[in-house]
Amino acid sequence: MGEANTGREAAGCAAAVCAARGTRAAVLVEGLSDRAAVLTIASRIGQDLDAGRVAVVPMGGATNIGHFASALGPAGSGLRLAGLCDEAEENDFRRGLLRAGLAPGAGRDGLERLGFHVCVADLEDEMIRALGCAAVTEVIEAEGELRSLRRFQRMPAQRGRATDAQLRRFLGTRSGRKVRYGAALVNALDLAHLPYPVAGLLADLPALSLRIPH
Repeated sequence: MGEANTGREAAGCAAAVCAARGTRAAVLVEGLSDRAAVLTIASRIGQDLDAGRVAVVPMGGATNIGHFASALGPAGSGLRLAGLCDEAEENDFRRGLLRAGLAPGAGRDGLERLGFHVCVADLEDEMIRALGCAAVTEVIEAEGELRSLRRFQRMPAQRGRATDAQLRRFLGTRSGRKVRYGAALVNALDLAHLPYPVAGLLADLPALSLRIPH
């Protein structure tokens, strides 16, 4: 009950902030690292989210999707919604959107038509696969953490694991690191070869500033 109340309160606060800023649309993401990535890639392609009155809203976890979709969507603030979620939380998103009065069609295509795109397994994994392990390692080196990465890879629990799995785990091992690399990895991406869910979300952005009619 406490967690549900916390999610509901956070969604209510987000709705109040969006109302005060005249927000017309919201991109719902699971956490701060996803928010950093979306803001960075929008900036790189010249998409001015502030001018379009589009907010990128971290929900503090996928299980809060129902609260945020209800508070911000057509049954609440009347904002047009889109978002990203991890593969493991796809069903949470579908149930939450249904509770909020939105009706994603069958399968992943149904979610995409509603503006919600699924990362396999998460956004960091998508970026690692898009960049390749060598390029991700170069980004980590540029951030001054190559020695930390090499120490991490020598740990018993990491020996024998695939490099991409090691990199993904490394990005989540320290508070703030995922947010930092959410932007750094996006800056290293080739805009012509964006991960599929990211490209899908970006394609939806120009239409997001259109308010859903009541």
